[in-house]
Amino acid sequence: MAVIELTHANFEAVVTENDMVIIDFWASWCAPCKAFAPTFEAAAEKYPGIIFGKVNTDAEQELAGSFQIRSIPTLTVFRQQIGIFSQAGSLPASALDEVIQQALALDMDKVRAEIADQPAVTSH
Repeated sequence: MAVIELTHANFEAVVTENDMVIIDFWASWCAPCKAFAPTFEAAAEKYPGIIFGKVNTDAEQELAGSFQIRSIPTLTVFRQQIGIFSQAGSLPASALDEVIQQALALDMDKVRAEIADQPAVTSH
């Protein structure tokens, strides 16, 4: 499947309507981002049941800010609308495969139960 461009306009719908979404936060001037792009695109072809999206942090500064992106590339994985992984830095294909396999193997009922058991965070 092709990699899709994620924007403020379509982000929520894409994450909500798909079981698993893998997002690459990147910018056109970023050399490591350019180096990671072929690996990301190859994974999108290898895993057609997963949505692969890219967020251009220059064009989508508000979206990048909402994820507190401080370094690019940053890879973020959502499974059943829950953010389960986020890591800055370029990954080799084998490491990206490992992240995908671990994400697919997660028991999402258990993840939701663990989230529900966490005490609420209050801000002062």
